[in-house]
Amino acid sequence: MKNIPEVRLGIIAVSRDCFVASLSERRRKAVAEACGQKGIGLYEAQTLVENERDVQKAIDEVRREGCNALVVFLGNFGPETPETLLAERFPGPVLYAAAAEETGKDLIGGRGDAYCGMLNCSYNLALRGLRAVIPESPVETAEETAGQIEEFLPVARALLGVRSLKVIAFGPRPQDFFACNAPIRGLYNLGIEIQENSELDLLAAFRAHENDGRVGGIVEEMKEELGGAPYPDLLPRMAQFELTLLDWAEENRGARDYVAFANKCWPSFLKEFGFVPCYVNSRLTAKGYPVGCEVDIYGAVSEYIGTCVTNDAVTLLDINNTVPQDLYDEAVRGRFGYRLRETFMGFHCGNTPSCKLSEGKLSYQLIQNRLHEQGGTPDLTRGTIEGDILPGPVTLFRVHAHADSSLAAYVAQGEVLPVSTHSFGGIGVIAVPEMERFYRHILVGKHYPHHGALAFGHAGKALFTVFDYLGVEDIAFNQPKSMLYPRENPFV
Repeated sequence: MKNIPEVRLGIIAVSRDCFVASLSERRRKAVAEACGQKGIGLYEAQTLVENERDVQKAIDEVRREGCNALVVFLGNFGPETPETLLAERFPGPVLYAAAAEETGKDLIGGRGDAYCGMLNCSYNLALRGLRAVIPESPVETAEETAGQIEEFLPVARALLGVRSLKVIAFGPRPQDFFACNAPIRGLYNLGIEIQENSELDLLAAFRAHENDGRVGGIVEEMKEELGGAPYPDLLPRMAQFELTLLDWAEENRGARDYVAFANKCWPSFLKEFGFVPCYVNSRLTAKGYPVGCEVDIYGAVSEYIGTCVTNDAVTLLDINNTVPQDLYDEAVRGRFGYRLRETFMGFHCGNTPSCKLSEGKLSYQLIQNRLHEQGGTPDLTRGTIEGDILPGPVTLFRVHAHADSSLAAYVAQGEVLPVSTHSFGGIGVIAVPEMERFYRHILVGKHYPHHGALAFGHAGKALFTVFDYLGVEDIAFNQPKSMLYPRENPFV
């Protein structure tokens, strides 16, 4: 992963002036030691914040050490104004945590009252309009706080990435393809920069790389990944395209540190470039440069957030088709605890990285082959990477914008089942608890498009926290049967 931030954490302890300062310092030290035992790199600021003058001194200290994410630790009640000024003035994501009392044998000089202080802290954050991560149980022991800091790391990585992200798009976004035509104002509100280009710009850049001396090296990488050279005439062109995109990212990232792509891939692409770009898209995604298919800008942003959270490759799939009854009866019923309507097939033409496929092979885009080559011998439609998606836990999610530009998101954990799909493309049988209700009342009911990002692993907790920190007001999830969705018919 070459295109995501490295998180450098710092911890600053705060202390209310009517409490013993050494109590907060001792508790901060215990948290730092607990983090060390977990292998978490954490700079322990020696500046204790008791008043406003201490705030900038503490921030300067952690920034000199290269910290880009911060833990504000209430070792005792804490001073409301200084502790919230830390979040206002520190330029990166901030976690607030507080100390539980250690022993009933020292509740006079050793009592810190951080349980009370966290209430005033959250109130003051709200007064200032500041966002921060506050754990579900924010007042804990040193060991438990270290666990919360560990969970904060992927959240901080995603927030840092979004803050310095540029989405480079090659379009235009398709007519009547509403997965891709969401208003981009919401992304500007998140601080994301967007550069929209023409397919002609991409074609010109591609042609300029025709005799690039690096093509041979990329071809050898592809051969090693594919276990040979299927379509040997095609690999140099695809390598040329990969270099085109990587060079464009470097030359156009501007003041941003990270790049994601949202690229047009049909119908004219294959005619002018001579292939479909799915395999190249999969390779870039595996390197940490996600590519949103079909100029899906919000899909690309979703993929990038998932990449940062999991520190792993992701994919973008169509929430595509139902699982047939006979396939369910043969391969799912009695083996896994899911009803038929809790399963579906997630599919895309061939953009899922080969490391996430059971047996990825270079192939052709069947749908485009029917359209452009009348089902004949594939030529222009070659370039997909196909196979069944690896079984295991996954998280289906997306951040998106409604027609009025307001942001919304969903997160649903499930798993890819070890079931042969007997189909084409990059595809898997995915099970999500109560999927049919989630599909009807969230995906359909809240007007989401058919593209969903898929992270490999259960990352719902971190993703929900990221979306909340980013100010997404509407965050949906797959609710259990006992919890009705708004406007869900209770008599069904």
